[in-house]
Amino acid sequence: MKEVIELLKSKDLLRVIEDEVDIELEIPHIAYIEVKKPGSKALLFTNPVSKRLDKKFSTPVLMNLFGSYQATRLFLERDPDDIAAEIEALLKLKPPKTFSDKLSMLANLFSMRNIFPKRVSTKGECQEIINFEPNLFDLPILKTWPQDGGAFITMGQVYTVSLDGERRNLGMYRLQVYDKARLGMHWQIHKDSAHFFHEYKEAGKLMPVSVAIGGDPLYTWAATAPLPHGVFEMLLYGFIKKEPAKMVKSITNDIYVPHDVDIVIEGLVDPSKMEIEGPFGDHTGYYTLEEEYPVMDVKCITTKKEPIYLATVVGKPPLEDKYMGWATERIFLPLLKTTAPDLIDYVMPENGVFHNLIIAKMKRLYPGHAKQFMHAFWGVGQMSFVKHAIFVGEDAPPLEDYDALSDYILDRVMIDNLLISEGVCDALDHSSNTFAYGGKLGIDATSNNVNFPKKEIIDDEKLLSMMKEIDHSIVDLKQYKTYTKTPITVVAVDKDKSIKEIFPKLKAIKPHTKLVIFVDSAKNELDNPYMLIWRVVNNIDAKRDISLEREFIVVDATDKGAFDGFERRWPDDTDCDREVIESLIKRDLIDVDKEFLLKFKILG
Repeated sequence: MKEVIELLKSKDLLRVIEDEVDIELEIPHIAYIEVKKPGSKALLFTNPVSKRLDKKFSTPVLMNLFGSYQATRLFLERDPDDIAAEIEALLKLKPPKTFSDKLSMLANLFSMRNIFPKRVSTKGECQEIINFEPNLFDLPILKTWPQDGGAFITMGQVYTVSLDGERRNLGMYRLQVYDKARLGMHWQIHKDSAHFFHEYKEAGKLMPVSVAIGGDPLYTWAATAPLPHGVFEMLLYGFIKKEPAKMVKSITNDIYVPHDVDIVIEGLVDPSKMEIEGPFGDHTGYYTLEEEYPVMDVKCITTKKEPIYLATVVGKPPLEDKYMGWATERIFLPLLKTTAPDLIDYVMPENGVFHNLIIAKMKRLYPGHAKQFMHAFWGVGQMSFVKHAIFVGEDAPPLEDYDALSDYILDRVMIDNLLISEGVCDALDHSSNTFAYGGKLGIDATSNNVNFPKKEIIDDEKLLSMMKEIDHSIVDLKQYKTYTKTPITVVAVDKDKSIKEIFPKLKAIKPHTKLVIFVDSAKNELDNPYMLIWRVVNNIDAKRDISLEREFIVVDATDKGAFDGFERRWPDDTDCDREVIESLIKRDLIDVDKEFLLKFKILG
């Protein structure tokens, strides 16, 4: 971490904050705002404090480590597309035909020896200080959001091993601090660690866990990588670094961790005991609600002599996960192509919070090809959690040009080319009627043979007048992309009934618009398309909230509740604490104007 800090300083990618700043809300709020700025930097807080605990910490806090494209490239040591090209070459490896081919293959295979982690018998730098009477409150663990259930470790590398000792896993899961020696383990249903947990549960045995913090940034990134089931993430580290990770045995269990991490928390999970975890403001920009999860009893904490505590902040986009997700998206493209060979490229926009929206470019070979891709995506690995998938043809604009790309898509939206399905959803998804299961939407925008008349567009004021006559709850609207074949009308309502009750009344506006999206007036600025997209893809369950008629589409992206027969509790947005923001502005720790706060809905 110290080498990383010096590297970031040399590239002018680090801001050092020497003021005393509270680990509860203040440090996370500063990091949350910094990473949204153009040219954002990593932040090193050298004097973290806790007013609640009346405590000063000697351990600095490092935030926004992956807070820019430049920093992410630095840690990967090359562009993610170059790494993807190496993976693709391996996947296409063919038997050598000539002597030079054989030599080339031998060179490649020889270099592959470095991907396997190397175990060392000596103690690691991470074990310079060993504490068998651990106190988690001695670490500057952050409370990020006002409604969080407590402090959470957010950049923990969670190392686990299967019951038979044959399989190892590295993952990243939030860890709630219950007291000085207990952590809540937020293992989601699709993670390898959760599978290991069930093995120990069936056997009635305690499960060892080691949580590492810090060290080489690629340890942290690798923990988030969507590798195939059963593949140890440290192999990916070795592949990228071209050298093996040096691993040392934990002090109290047989789990190996990188020798140079800053902090290691070792403990045992009793599979028979569960405890309420959460709420926690997560990367969806909403709080995930309280659920029962396993508990880790901490037995030992080891550290370097001068450790650095690494953390991240998640919430409304854009945040640090934008850049981490970008690297993952680029590097894993070749593996995705093995499932969908005619895939050309794809993007997961950060305001779609990754699992909620994917846009993919493909070579369309026959009718229904895109729908075949939808099923393939929804059936493979972590792609199965994607809620909304849009497929475009190879003639589409660059996927990063969202303005031109949206024009292309909207000119190709036909009811017959939409597929509404259902399946597993991310455990963080709040909008579906059932936990971790709900509706999915696929859009086939690959065809150029779209023949239907353009709508007769009228201005916002006249259309709003018509809408207010339809229902008194409608208070405002804004039209987008009216020059396309699928003009969009975003309608703000003061909701006093189910939106489904309004659907039958919309006959009068059908000649003037094609796609109508309802949102809550109190939570949305209609002239903020970035955050409107975030809201819509978060808030809808396609099977419940999309109504299709011949060339007319209505989407209900309002919060759901009693009017809708929604029985789960709808969570709040992750909004910064207003008093904390005002205090930080007065102390010159953040410098933002009102327009910036509104743009990213920082205060709701």
